[in-house]
Amino acid sequence: MSRRVRLRDIAHARAGDKGNTSNVSVWIEDPAHYAAVLRQLTPDRLRREFPRLLRGPVEIHALPHLRGLNIVMREALEGGVNRSLNLDGHGKSWSYLILRLEVEVDEPLKTRCR
Repeated sequence: MSRRVRLRDIAHARAGDKGNTSNVSVWIEDPAHYAAVLRQLTPDRLRREFPRLLRGPVEIHALPHLRGLNIVMREALEGGVNRSLNLDGHGKSWSYLILRLEVEVDEPLKTRCR
């Protein structure tokens, strides 16, 4: 039986930037969830979820041995920290935006220590 969960319930993320490019690394905690997240978190999905923010190409690189994804979003920071009128021209908000997305997983969730 599958269920929908927020990505933040099964993963961690870290974001960074370089110029007008934002880079988000996502690590899936449970190996049983990695394949499902990899199938559902695609460049097309990110473009559908954030159409006003993503103006350039989106690349997702799988890091299976780390249960990770490296998401590279070009032209995602309105020119970068020195040109942007956004509150967060560094791109750190991207990890929070991505972790709020829902994914469907088959395995039960393990309890996280908080």
